[in-house]
Amino acid sequence: QVQLVESGGGLVQAGGSLRLACAASGPSFSSYVMGWFRRAPGKEREFVAAITRSGSSTYYADSVKGRFTISRDNAKNTVYLQMNSLKPEDTAINYCAADPRLSWPLTGREPFGYWGQGTQVTVSS
Repeated sequence: QVQLVESGGGLVQAGGSLRLACAASGPSFSSYVMGWFRRAPGKEREFVAAITRSGSSTYYADSVKGRFTISRDNAKNTVYLQMNSLKPEDTAINYCAADPRLSWPLTGREPFGYWGQGTQVTVSS
């Protein structure tokens, strides 16, 4: 069973950048499809990005495509989310997720089985 801990959130001005990290503990990190989700104030949790087990393919929500980049380092058991050109509407709690069963390609609606506690990202205007 994998355990996930996010870091890297904070307060940034619009147009700025942040890099989130999600450290995984437990066996076989490379067997998990990894994803990032977020929950904005007053809204439901939404899919942001996902990456295949090897890191060879990625998938993004339209709202972040071209601004965010997901990557992973299987040697470090870590997945990253580089967020550029941040907007106030990107303000949310960001969650890392993992699942060993998912098949690619994804739709963004898949039920990931393991979740981190989340890290807050606040973008000021």
